[in-house]
Amino acid sequence: MGIETEYGVLSPGRPMANPMLMSSQVVTTYRALVQDGRPGHPPARWDYDDEDPLADARGFHLDRASAHPSLLTDDPSQPAPSGPAGAQAGGAPTGAAEVPATPESLERPETEDYDDPSAANCILTNGARLYVDHAHPEYSSPEVTNPRDAVVWDVAGERVMLAASRQLAQVPGTEIVLYKNNVDGKGASYGTHENYLVDRDLPFATLAELVTAFLVTRQVFTGSGRVGLGQTGDEPGFQLSQRADYIEAEIGLETTLRRPIVNTRDEPHADRTRWRRLHLILGDANHLEVATYLKLGTTSLVLWVLEHLDDLADAGVPARAELSRLRLADPVPAVRQVSRDLTLGAGLDLADGTTATALEVQRRVVDLVERALAALGSDEESDAVVARWRDVLDRLSTDPMTCAREVEWVAKLRLLERLRTRDGLDWDHPRLGALDLQWSDVRPERGIYHRLLSSDAVDRITTEEDVARAVHHPPTDTRAWFRGEVMERYADEVSAASWDSVIFDVAGAASLQRVPMPDPLRGTAQHIGRLLDASPDATALLTGLRGDA
Repeated sequence: MGIETEYGVLSPGRPMANPMLMSSQVVTTYRALVQDGRPGHPPARWDYDDEDPLADARGFHLDRASAHPSLLTDDPSQPAPSGPAGAQAGGAPTGAAEVPATPESLERPETEDYDDPSAANCILTNGARLYVDHAHPEYSSPEVTNPRDAVVWDVAGERVMLAASRQLAQVPGTEIVLYKNNVDGKGASYGTHENYLVDRDLPFATLAELVTAFLVTRQVFTGSGRVGLGQTGDEPGFQLSQRADYIEAEIGLETTLRRPIVNTRDEPHADRTRWRRLHLILGDANHLEVATYLKLGTTSLVLWVLEHLDDLADAGVPARAELSRLRLADPVPAVRQVSRDLTLGAGLDLADGTTATALEVQRRVVDLVERALAALGSDEESDAVVARWRDVLDRLSTDPMTCAREVEWVAKLRLLERLRTRDGLDWDHPRLGALDLQWSDVRPERGIYHRLLSSDAVDRITTEEDVARAVHHPPTDTRAWFRGEVMERYADEVSAASWDSVIFDVAGAASLQRVPMPDPLRGTAQHIGRLLDASPDATALLTGLRGDA
């Protein structure tokens, strides 16, 4: 599993600042800060050869000529538009790595050529990718095997963004502020995408049918809270989720228009005969660590149940039938209904003609997961997720405010209501919108969340020591360890990399040499650590890999 987060980007006092150039400067500044590539050696580019964003899990391939440009993420020479205004994104202007971050440079027109796709891309030593996506700097975390690690490397991404903005702020007269949120208040939304590796034997139609009700209702503990209703936020009010108003389809391939509950992109970044990647785009960017932990932990457990439907039936647990009974009559409007129900008591229409609240749906799912684990065997991590899941649901059903340490929308709402009561503010008062934005500021001295964190008002999953290490080092139990370690040890000899390959350019070799990594659970510290330690350069490593193969 892993998380991709597009950060909001702003230059205070410069409303016409070019967001794509600002985003490029965030990426290239951080790359220079960590010395990704030595002077005179070009940075490793991203390898797009294995990417196919137009493959649809429903069994067809979208014709390239008819695809919306925002879907063409495998072509860095044709950056996708960032939104209705037609701003170009996904690459960087020629020479962007050398462009100083000056006030003047931030307002350059968006008509420059984009012939250097590596300029706005950085492959980090922690196995993550930092790049420009749709006019936003995006941190894509390394692959991890459990929800706690997902939190650790997600928070590490916040520290990466903070370091980049701090470095940029040293240029006199220039300030770029980054926000970990999902809306700009003017009708645009940018994503926090989750990725889960799922057994290919699970039919996609079954997956989509049975997971939808869970995804729609998990907002009760994953929502980060938002001031304003509707895509432009013009209608006064508060809702659970920042992304809810932008979900417009039940299922589909798109990610920037007609956004679906279940995305159908069939791009596993792994051996496609064994796995598919479930790419979810409906979730919020969370600062509260427990919210991220539950988001990844509960979703991965539900997917595990779906992978074992037949085994569970044999064990006397009718998971397929129970999840089928939770199907929603109309899932898309239900997303907004759940998000706007601050009482958590509204009944959702189910496909069988009955109704259930979001909390009731979640209770039935956690009951099923618990019985499935009891039938097929559990582990400490899964038991911990279930215990916390159930505890949060219990307290949300009795007094949601008791969840302010764990559930982000609750923490935000409590703070906003105190301000509203103290100063007599209506929901359309601009101070509330400003506080909502300030909540997600990555700067500890400005971000509201960070003030709560420093005052011990929220629960943590991580430690600062774990996060500090994760900024520079990869998880040890996935192929991300190999990717990150070769970037640390042999940066000058890495020509390109992707999620499932590393391409080396070694002196004396007749051609570039690709090391494929189709299995996310190979290339770990246990698997390849001794060989890496014994290899002074990439030539020795490649020789050893050939012997290992």
